[in-house]
Amino acid sequence: MAEYINIRGQSIEVVASDPANPTIGQVWYNSTSNTLKGGGVTTAGAWATGNNMNTGRRQLGGTGTQTAGLAASGLIGATVTGATEEYDGTSWTNSSSLNTPRWGVIVLGTQTAGLGSGGTLWPPGVTSDATEEYNGSTWTASNPLNTARTYADGTSMGTQTAGLAAGGYSPALSYISATEEYDGNSWTTSAGSLNTARGSHGGVGIQTAALTFGGESPGGRTAVTEEYDGTSWANSNNMNTTRNQLTGAGTQTTALGFGGYTGSPSAATEEYDGTSWVTSPGSLNTARYALGGAGIQTAGLAFGGDLGPTYTAATEEWTGAGAPLTVTITAS
Repeated sequence: MAEYINIRGQSIEVVASDPANPTIGQVWYNSTSNTLKGGGVTTAGAWATGNNMNTGRRQLGGTGTQTAGLAASGLIGATVTGATEEYDGTSWTNSSSLNTPRWGVIVLGTQTAGLGSGGTLWPPGVTSDATEEYNGSTWTASNPLNTARTYADGTSMGTQTAGLAAGGYSPALSYISATEEYDGNSWTTSAGSLNTARGSHGGVGIQTAALTFGGESPGGRTAVTEEYDGTSWANSNNMNTTRNQLTGAGTQTTALGFGGYTGSPSAATEEYDGTSWVTSPGSLNTARYALGGAGIQTAGLAFGGDLGPTYTAATEEWTGAGAPLTVTITAS
């Protein structure tokens, strides 16, 4: 029988504070809290309440990450705004407004290199083709869309130098299937149009690997999902909850869809794996539609939106399954 003194193992590190980025399986003793802890992963996703936006609104666009988010445009009651805010993972800070106030704007890119296109001018019904670039401080006008469109604010596909606009709505054209690509200077109409013309849909990804889902089509609300390869759109499996005025986060193969309208505000959250959608048990704390979104599948951000009778400034942060987690180890 081996003696205890001869058994070799790894000593547990004693630290005054938890490691910033623990690895899975790492174990340490926190001398401040007098607890044994370890690194694990989140087994089920959940939304947590964050600090409110400075300007509550609906029909706004969003992009960026959970710790560097960007929100712009929207409706405050019946008043159109170009208000822009930046999120640092804790709180929102006001920045320079869009040069052309509007709602329903496609906002894509990052917090320091964003793009805002389309939307609706005041009075209602005047659809815009305006495009503006954001440098982390101010917005500058650029070349317009070829097809003016609104109700595509739930989409955020691509970057400031490789952006994508697909779908939307125009009073003159009804629901739009046209797709456009932005090269950092101008928009070019793609040969590949959406298979299902729609507006009020969600969209994530990059110019050569994008995803659209849900929305409103000529036949009513839809759950249709499509993938874009930089040339054409192909149908994929439908969402589980049919809805419009939703938004999302992530990529073509790891997407998150949340919020929306089903006849009433929705809190439903779904995850996409590149093939199919799975409904998460973790729903938004505040059911809403016409909201902004940002982030990735394991670290999403939801903000603003319409509650039905009024609009909101509420912010929520999503921690998805598989995200790093620090756990306290106790005796069973």
